Amino acid sequence: NVFPPQHLDDVTVSGSNWITENTVQHSLSQTTKTARKPYCSYTQQTLSKREQAEQESLLAAIQWPKPPDGKVAFAQSTDPTHSDFVIVKPSRFFKVGDQLEVLVRMRDFQGKPKQYGGDYLQARIHSPALKAGATGRIVDCQNGLYKVFFTLLWPGEVKVSVSLVHPSEAIQVLLRLREERPDRVYFKSSFKSGRYSETTECNVCLPGDLPVCNFTDLYTGEPWFCYKPRKLSCASRISHAKGGYLKGLLTHEESLFFQSDVNIKRPVLSSGPDSVIVKPKAFTDSSSMDRAEDPTASPSGYYYEDQWRSRTHWIHNFNKSDDITECLQGKVIHLFGDSTIRQWFEYLTAFVPDLVEFNLGSPKNVGPFMSVDLKHNILLKFRCHGPPIRFSTVFSSELRYIANELDGIVGGRNTVIAITIWSHFSTFPVEVYIRRLRNIRRSIIQLLDRSPKTLIVIRTANVQELGPEVSLFNSDWYSFQLDSVMRKMFSGIAVHFVDAWEMSVAHYLPHNLHPNEVIVKNQIDAFLSYVCPLQT
Repeated sequence: NVFPPQHLDDVTVSGSNWITENTVQHSLSQTTKTARKPYCSYTQQTLSKREQAEQESLLAAIQWPKPPDGKVAFAQSTDPTHSDFVIVKPSRFFKVGDQLEVLVRMRDFQGKPKQYGGDYLQARIHSPALKAGATGRIVDCQNGLYKVFFTLLWPGEVKVSVSLVHPSEAIQVLLRLREERPDRVYFKSSFKSGRYSETTECNVCLPGDLPVCNFTDLYTGEPWFCYKPRKLSCASRISHAKGGYLKGLLTHEESLFFQSDVNIKRPVLSSGPDSVIVKPKAFTDSSSMDRAEDPTASPSGYYYEDQWRSRTHWIHNFNKSDDITECLQGKVIHLFGDSTIRQWFEYLTAFVPDLVEFNLGSPKNVGPFMSVDLKHNILLKFRCHGPPIRFSTVFSSELRYIANELDGIVGGRNTVIAITIWSHFSTFPVEVYIRRLRNIRRSIIQLLDRSPKTLIVIRTANVQELGPEVSLFNSDWYSFQLDSVMRKMFSGIAVHFVDAWEMSVAHYLPHNLHPNEVIVKNQIDAFLSYVCPLQT
């Protein structure tokens, strides 16, 4: 077997053509001054022509079809129970490598066929006895019909499952909330001087014309504001924390589109056979592996016997802690992001006996965290991304942006960096997320320019359990939109992907914001296979 030429993309893109002029004016008012004007940052970005063009094309790529006429009554909205799917030619001869096509037909609560698209579906094929599974590619025909394409990747009886995550009518509500209510998760900061302290509300953008503290980052231009404390100065800020979630965001009619046992993540059943028999390939063909990594390849991999097999690079299973120690010997591993990459820190620290957590006295679940293996010279670090972040309490001095942290890393062949950033951005207009990724990407490109042997891995978003509340703040649909943007923005630069999205959709376990350990182990195997590729 030829090892896939995944490093070709390292040379084809010279980093510098992505670097855009840094649009931060260094005359930003110092954090100690107060600005009186309300400031909605994402409407006031100064973008270069190239950045503007990129942003427009990203927003165009994630545009979602709208129902034809404004408001739709609940009875006319999509009902998963009345809807069904059929396998196209279920009894034909299928062999491994073939495409399977499924047609999904949506109907409303009166059983009438839907005439427009925009429903958000998830689909997978699976063989429970083999602990095998893969995701499908969904095409919205925009007339109430959806096609789902699966690549058959293993032999045996293969079952199809389709679920309606949200009806199109609910997506319209999520869109409205994203644009009109970016304040639906709010944050707070404590200010302290001596024994006196005050707490005020903070966000990317604060309404009204009360005096604010401008905590916009001087290097990246990332905006952040808190209402000014009554007596204390802005410089006395000591911590950041999640404030809470707003209630009463929906009208009664809108709330009907978000019912757990009715139309959130409900199965759509087949009106005929729901499985096919797949025969093995006549000969072993390894050419399907001979391609460089493509973050948009579908599917990017599949489970077989509960082990994730990537279609873009060889994954080696690190089942013994010694294998991990050998792989990471002499390396510094930086994990940046939210709690879903903190899971990597926790898994590695628990699984590798010589990797011992060094107590930095950080708040539980927040960090920063550090584990050390002195014998094998391994340093593993976790740090959360900058605001907005819905963590309990982060000290101001530990509130750092990933881009700035990357700028402080020398890099080289013993430096490994893994990043995930998505979940905490789901309540904001997408421009806020695009700006954050633009800053991180600029720092990645500069780091790879000065130290091309640095290994950088991006962990994608994943799906999670959804109810009527969670959907308004953290719906998979929001995550899916952000994830699509991230994959586009990071394609063509020398970073690698761990497809946590497909790994969570394709698995048989119930969806969870923090995937179960068996899924985390598969993420770690994929990650470490980039760090220590098998020399075949």
